[in-house]
Amino acid sequence: MKSYEGTPSEIAGKVEVVEGLRRRPLRPRTDLRNHSPTGFNWGYGGSGPAQLALAILADLLGTEEALAWYQPFKWRAIANLEQGQPWSLSEQQIRDVLLVLKAEAGGAS
Repeated sequence: MKSYEGTPSEIAGKVEVVEGLRRRPLRPRTDLRNHSPTGFNWGYGGSGPAQLALAILADLLGTEEALAWYQPFKWRAIANLEQGQPWSLSEQQIRDVLLVLKAEAGGAS
């Protein structure tokens, strides 16, 4: 099972995908939407958090579902992370947030 870990830096946050003992940088997926060419961020509802939400969902779920849900996911999960602090989200936590969002939207996928 995957998890995602963010570490703040001076300009933009560094985010890694963790799978077992393997770690890799999270691709920003600016090819899908280019909200933040300067990188990821969290703790508010701006462009850096939008790029992070899109990148996480695209990595975990694929392009179509990521594009459909990244903005609500940004507001529910990414904007609520503490700005300027490290964080970790498990695959299960992300899927749980999406289940709630989909239920609130009337079961849409």
